[in-house]
This record gives sequence, C-alpha cells and structure tokens, in this order.
Amino acid sequence: SAMGSDDIIAGNVSKYIVFPAGYCGQPKKGHLIFDACFESGNLGRVDHVTEFEYDLFIRPDTCNPRFRVWFNFTVENVKESQ
Repeated sequence: SAMGSDDIIAGNVSKYIVFPAGYCGQPKKGHLIFDACFESGNLGRVDHVTEFEYDLFIRPDTCNPRFRVWFNFTVENVKESQ
C-alpha cells in the first residue's frame, strides 16, 4: 500500500537494501543499503526512483515533531560513479 505524506513513520530503517522494482535475487554492487538504527538516526523510509535517485523520508525529531531540519543515516554498497 502507498503511504501518504501525512503517514507517521514510527521507526528507523535498519540495514535496508533498496532494490529496483521487479528485481529478484542477491544484492549487487550499487543496490544501496541504508541504515539509521543507531542513536540519533532518523531515516524512516527509502523509495527507489532510479539508479541514481531515491526518495528519503526523515522521521521528525522526537522532542519536536514539527521540524525535520537534520538527518543522520549511513549508506553502504555504492559502486564507482554512483
């Protein structure tokens, strides 16, 4: 189901591998792995758009849900020129 922009993102992504639509199989170099499962991590969701474009959804600050002025997450498994 598609999430709307007003949907609440409750948790962080944890070693989340982003595959292109319809891809089946083992991750290849270039299939990015996002992780925000650590203190101050705030990446709630990742959508694959193209090989070089992703929509990232940042969770609001725990103490101030109106603002999303910072981001903290890691990205692994990049390939050269990506």
